[in-house]
Amino acid sequence: MVRAGVVTHPSMWPFCGYNEIQKPKKKNVLIKYDKLRALLGMNSYESMRNHYTGWIEDSIGNREIKKDAKWTDSIAVGSKTFVDKLKSLLIGVTVGRKVKKSGDGYELREPVTPYIVNFGGKNGDIGLENRHFWDEYHA
Repeated sequence: MVRAGVVTHPSMWPFCGYNEIQKPKKKNVLIKYDKLRALLGMNSYESMRNHYTGWIEDSIGNREIKKDAKWTDSIAVGSKTFVDKLKSLLIGVTVGRKVKKSGDGYELREPVTPYIVNFGGKNGDIGLENRHFWDEYHA
């Protein structure tokens, strides 16, 4: 919502993960705090929280708040092992999709298909038999 201009800082938007990372919940937890800390290679949750705050502040300060398609257009983003595993778990959804190298990781994306419908010549002019004059009244 920062990128959309609704708020100037993620802490102002109650529906994002920023506030939950800053003040971990005890109930209805959406984030696996220890897993996130481990994935980011941090020794403590406090260290991870401080780094995260710094990353957000740097992004906002540098105006690096543009859309990054890999996060918004992909089914999965991460290591090759992670993306391949997720693809196999979501087999019904990911049929025909390919894992692509992207920067320092991999992506599993939705295919881009244009919305073009060709009805051929089946829809023709309805002609004069469907006309109605607005100044005529039929009782």
